Amino acid sequence: MILLLLRTAIGWHFLYEGIAKLYSPLWSSYDYLSVSKWIFSGFFQWMASTPELLKIVDLLNIWGLILIGLALFLGVFTRLSSILGIILLSLYYLANPPFVGMDFGVPAEGHYLIVNKTLLELVTLCIFLMIPPKSLPGFERLLSLMINHIQRKKQKKAKIPVPAKQGVVELNRRELLKNLAAVPFFGTFIWATIRKKRWISYEEKFLKETDAITTATIKTFDFTSLKDLKTKVPHAQIAGQDFSRIILGGNLIGGWAHARDLIYVSKLVKAYFHDEKVFATFLLAEKCGINTFLTNPILCRVINEYWRRGIGKIKFISDCGGENLTDGIKMSVDNGATACYVHGGIADSLVEEGKVEEIGKALELIRKNGLPAGIGGHKLETIKACVDFGLEPDFWMKTFHHTNYWSASIENQNDNIWCTDPEETKEYMNSLKQPWIAFKVLAAGAIHPDVGFRYAFEGGADFICVGMYDFQIVDDINIAVDILNSDLKRERPWMA
Repeated sequence: MILLLLRTAIGWHFLYEGIAKLYSPLWSSYDYLSVSKWIFSGFFQWMASTPELLKIVDLLNIWGLILIGLALFLGVFTRLSSILGIILLSLYYLANPPFVGMDFGVPAEGHYLIVNKTLLELVTLCIFLMIPPKSLPGFERLLSLMINHIQRKKQKKAKIPVPAKQGVVELNRRELLKNLAAVPFFGTFIWATIRKKRWISYEEKFLKETDAITTATIKTFDFTSLKDLKTKVPHAQIAGQDFSRIILGGNLIGGWAHARDLIYVSKLVKAYFHDEKVFATFLLAEKCGINTFLTNPILCRVINEYWRRGIGKIKFISDCGGENLTDGIKMSVDNGATACYVHGGIADSLVEEGKVEEIGKALELIRKNGLPAGIGGHKLETIKACVDFGLEPDFWMKTFHHTNYWSASIENQNDNIWCTDPEETKEYMNSLKQPWIAFKVLAAGAIHPDVGFRYAFEGGADFICVGMYDFQIVDDINIAVDILNSDLKRERPWMA
C-alpha cells in the first residue's frame, strides 16, 4: 500500500507539472536550459538558443510529464513510464545540479545540496523499475488478473483441467478495490485542477505565465515577458569600453527610492530587492542586452556574489559615493568596476564649495587605475564649472527630463524634480564632445518611458540610466528599441 501511495504521489506531481505548462501556452524551458552550468551545459544552452529545437523540447517536456504522470497515477505501463521518467528527471538534474558553487542563485523552493526532489523522485522510479509491474496494484495488474480470470473460466467451461498454481491471485472484490485505489485520488486531482482554474487565483492574475515551479523549471523571472522581447538593446563605446544604450540604474536596487512624500517606499524596495531578486533582475537585464549596472560602491558585494556564482557577467559603473570620495574610488576599483564617475551630489557640493580641483584629482585617480572617468551633476552649473575649469572627463552624467508632469509644478518642492532647466541642459550638453549618460530621465517614475526615453535621446543623450523593477525591463527595452529605430529628431551627433 505504501508503494501504491508513493507511485500515485509521483504520478500526481508529474501530471500537474505537465498540465500547468500546457495551460500556460507561453511557458518555455528556455531559461532553465540557458543557465545550465555543468558538464553538458553547452548542449543544453545550444538547445535553448535554437528556436525550432526549443519548441520540440518544450512539447516533449509537457506531454512527457502528462503521459508519464498519467501512467504512474493509474498504474499502467509502470516499467516503461518509470524508464521515461528516469530519463526526464536525469536531464533536469544534469542541466542544473544542486552542487556547491553551481547553484543558480534564485532557487524556486529552497537551497539544495546535491540531493533535491528531482534526485529523490529519480531514485524512487529506479525502485519501481525493479519491481514486477503486475505485483503493484493498478490498472496493469487489474487487466492481468481479468485476463487470467477469463481464461480460467473458459478452461473450466470447456472442462479442461486447470492445474493449481501456488501464489496465483484470484480476481475478487478485495483485489478489485485494491487495484482501483488510485481512482478516488484521480477524481480528487481532476476536481482540484478544475477548481484551481475556475477562480482567478493570485497565480493566474500575476504569475499566469507559469505555475510550474518545481523539478521541471526554475522560475526566476517572467518567462512570457522575455519571450515578448523584440530585440536586444544596442551598445556603444566609451573610452574603448562597451556599454548598452540603456544602463540599469541602482537606486531601486539599493533602496534609495525617490518616492516624494511616500516615506515607506525605500524600505519597501529594500525588502523586494533581496539578493536573489537582484540576481534575477541582473540576469533578465543581460538577456535583454543590458550589460551595465550603475551603482554605489555599497552594492559591490552583491555584484561580486553574482559574478562568483557564475550567474552572469553584468558590469558596473560606480558613482564612488560615500563619506570619502577617494575611498569610494578605491573600493570601486578593488571590486571590479568597469568605469567610475564623481557622484552628482558630491560634484554639486564640491562646485558650490569652490573645490573643483578635487573633482580633477578624482578623475586622475580613476584614470590611474585604468578606468574611464566621468563627472556627474544634478545641476547644470556643476557641468559648466567643470568645463570652465578645464576638466575633460571620458563621459558626463547629467539629470535630464522635461518638467511637464504634475508634481514638478508643486510650489514646495520635496524630492519632485531633478532637472529644473531641461532646455538649457539640452543646449549646453549639445556643445560637449564627450559621451553623455542621462539619468533621472523618468523623473523617478513621474514620466512614462514612451515620453521620457524619446525626450532624452532626442535631447542629445548617448545613453540613459533607468531604474527598473524586473517586471518592467522587457517593456522598457522594447520601448527604447522602437525609439532608437525611429526617426529621431536629434540635433547632437552620437558621441559614443
